Amino acid sequence: MKRLQQMSARTTVLSAASAGRASAFGRRAYQGRPQMLSADDAVKVIKTGDRVFVHSVAAAPQALIHAMTRRAPELRDVEVCHMHIEGDASYADKKYEGSFKNNNFFVGKNVRKGVQEGRLDYTPVFLSEIPLLFRRGILPLDVALITVSPPDQHGFCSLGTSVDASLAAVQCAKTVIAQVNPHMPRTHGDGFVHESAISFMVDGPAPLIEHKRGKVTETIGKIGKNVAQLVEDGATLQMGIGVIPDAVLAELTHHKKLGIHTEMFSDGIIDLVERGVITGENKVIAPRTITVGFCLGTKRLYDFVHENPAVQFRAIEWVNNPILIKENPKMTAINSAVEVDLSGQICADSIGSKLYSGVGGQMDFMRGAALSHGGKPIIALPSTTSRGESKIVPRLKRGAGVVTTRAHVHWVVTEWGAVNLFGKPVKERMKALISIAHPLHRPWLEKEVERGFWFDVDENSPKIPESAHVDE
Repeated sequence: MKRLQQMSARTTVLSAASAGRASAFGRRAYQGRPQMLSADDAVKVIKTGDRVFVHSVAAAPQALIHAMTRRAPELRDVEVCHMHIEGDASYADKKYEGSFKNNNFFVGKNVRKGVQEGRLDYTPVFLSEIPLLFRRGILPLDVALITVSPPDQHGFCSLGTSVDASLAAVQCAKTVIAQVNPHMPRTHGDGFVHESAISFMVDGPAPLIEHKRGKVTETIGKIGKNVAQLVEDGATLQMGIGVIPDAVLAELTHHKKLGIHTEMFSDGIIDLVERGVITGENKVIAPRTITVGFCLGTKRLYDFVHENPAVQFRAIEWVNNPILIKENPKMTAINSAVEVDLSGQICADSIGSKLYSGVGGQMDFMRGAALSHGGKPIIALPSTTSRGESKIVPRLKRGAGVVTTRAHVHWVVTEWGAVNLFGKPVKERMKALISIAHPLHRPWLEKEVERGFWFDVDENSPKIPESAHVDE
C-alpha cells in the first residue's frame, strides 16, 4: 500500500471534466459562503415541475431526500432523476405518484419494482454519456441534492465516494443543496467543489450506507478462477461490485503490476493494494494511481479512499471514455450478463422485458478493452440461474435488451470454461458457447442447433424443456 501511495498521482491526459469547468468555483459567480439551513428549509426551493438530481450510490443525501419527500403534499410533477442510489427512495412510493416522477439512469433495487410496474421511468443511456444530458440541456437541472465532506480551510468540499455524473449535475444545476457530512471521505481527483458553487448547506452527519460482500459459492469461485487465468501480469482491470468481481480479485494475489481503471470498485481491491499486486505502474492513463468514478463498500473501503492521493475519483465521462480506456495496454474489462444467446448477444439489463438494472458502463469498457493493445473484454456469468435454467440460450427471451452486441463480444466465461468468440462465425460461436454451458443443458442446445433454429422464421423463442432444469 505504501508503495502505491508514494507514487506520483499525476495524470498524462487532461481530464475532460477539468477541461469543461468554467473555473474551480463552478459556473456561478463567487458569492461567499452558502447559507446554512435546516433540511426542511433548504428543500423549499424545489418547486412544482422542477427536475431534481440526487447524488449517486452511497453518497445519496438521506436527510435531503427525507425532507423533499415530506413536501409531497405541496408539490406536483417534480422529476427526480439519478443513477443507482442506496438507501431511501421514498419519493418513488406509489402514494406520491402525483407529487414525484422518477427517472432512473440505472435501476437499483429500491426503485426496481416501480419501474417494472410501469409507475417509474428509465432512460437507457451509456454511463459515459449521462453528463451530456445535463451539459447539452437535454435534461436541464433545476436542483441538485448532494452530499459533501466539510469544507477545508480554502472552502473546498469533496463529493467523496461518488464523482461519476454527479460533478456534471453540480456544474449544471441552477441550485445546489449540499448535506455536509463529516463521515463522507475526502477523496482526490475531480470531486472538489468550492462552497461558492453551493447554494445552501445542511448539517447532516450520518454514517455512509455500507455494502457487505456476498457469499462466493463454489460455482462463483470457479468462475473467478477461470477469469483470473485470462488476466496477465501488467494488465489494467475494470470490474464492478458483486460476488464475481470478489471471486476474481481473490484469485489475483500472485499477479504482478496490475492497474485499476474502472467506473466502480469495492473492498476487494484493498488486499491487492496492500500486497503490492496493484501498483498501476504499467498504466498509460493516470499511471501509478487507481482511477474510479464511484465506490461502494464497507467502512474499511471509505477509510481507504479518504485523503488517499493514490485513488483518483474522476468524472464519469473521462473514466468511461473508450478512447482513453484503450490507451492502457492489456486493458481487461470484466462484466456480467443475465443471458447470452448462441450468437453472442449479451442481455445485461433485463430479464426478458422486465428491466432489472441498466445499460451502465459495460459497453464503454467492452469497446475500450477491445481496442487496447493486448486487451480482453470479458463477460463472466454462471451457466444457470438460481432455478436451474440455462443462461446460455438459443435466443434471448422476448423483450430482452441487448446491452453488448454480438459484434462486441470477445471472451465469455462460465464455471465450465472460457471461450473467445472474436472472429468466429456464428456456427463456431454456437459450438463454443455450448461447450461452456451446463452439461445437462448441452444436449437440448445442440438439438436446437441441429434443427436449424437460427434460420427458423418462427419468432417465438424455443422453450427450455422442464427436464433440462438444473437443481441447485
